[in-house]
Amino acid sequence: MQNITNIESGNQTTITEFILLGFGDLPELQILLFLLFLVIYIVTMAGNILIVALVLRTPMYFFLGNLSFLDLCYTTTNVPQMLVHLLVERKRISYAGCIVQLYFFLAFVGTECILLAVMAYDRYVAICNPLHYLVIMRKTLCLQLAGASWASGFLNSVVHTYFTFRLPFCGANQINYFFCDIPPLLKLSCGDTSLNEIILLAVGVFIGWTPFLCIVLSYVYIISTILKIRSTEGRLKAFSTCGSHLTIVLLYYGSSIFTYVRPISSYSLDNDRLISVLYSIVTPMLNPLIYTLRNKDVKGALRKWQISLHWLRGRATLSGC
Repeated sequence: MQNITNIESGNQTTITEFILLGFGDLPELQILLFLLFLVIYIVTMAGNILIVALVLRTPMYFFLGNLSFLDLCYTTTNVPQMLVHLLVERKRISYAGCIVQLYFFLAFVGTECILLAVMAYDRYVAICNPLHYLVIMRKTLCLQLAGASWASGFLNSVVHTYFTFRLPFCGANQINYFFCDIPPLLKLSCGDTSLNEIILLAVGVFIGWTPFLCIVLSYVYIISTILKIRSTEGRLKAFSTCGSHLTIVLLYYGSSIFTYVRPISSYSLDNDRLISVLYSIVTPMLNPLIYTLRNKDVKGALRKWQISLHWLRGRATLSGC
């Protein structure tokens, strides 16, 4: 039975809430999906909090700390609500709540796109100009690059949120998705979405394709420099410092560009739900795992942290005696 809460105003219907269908077409899997996504969310939160706590005071790890903090915010915009909706019958979100969710989700998506490009530039400087690294990547520049990433993401979100919610929604309020996102909202609108599609593609070039091409260009120079290193051990060490970042870039950009930078007419919400799970739920969990498993400095910092913990526990035990 369709649940619609609206207010009649003349001949127009004003929507006051949306029904998020989410995974409602899989009733027999609701509990299993709840447990799966709950574990993913716990691992995501624990892993990223650990990375933020261990972040080292060097540019690369400064940006890694930003990325982990971003993923904490990113995954919290939709996963807790999705977990609740997997357990309740009526999966509602208010109109205002949908605006807030879309705004912050898009802000974090855009910020991550730019931040990954900044991290690629950091790797370029470290490998291609190692002797000038500390001079170029000074603290002031790192703060400016991180600030520009966050500002660009939130500005991008202002544009998309404004133009999405100026569209009319004429009665139908069921979103075939598990959170408020641009594609399902444009599909739901009864107005002309051509301007929104143009803006989505145009801004997508700036916030999606341009950073991605900058990353590609950075890695062209990085790989060219690495191949000139004579020792095999030196080449492997240089490649390993970039492997974690490149893995995240491929996972994140592959799914997010597929979702946003294409015509709305080509969207299939049933299929796109699976893609959105990848970049909005799975990728934030993989970030700390990939960086922890592949990065020697992060693993070293984790071991030091564990040693410090054991030492503190030992002191506490002795004090208790």
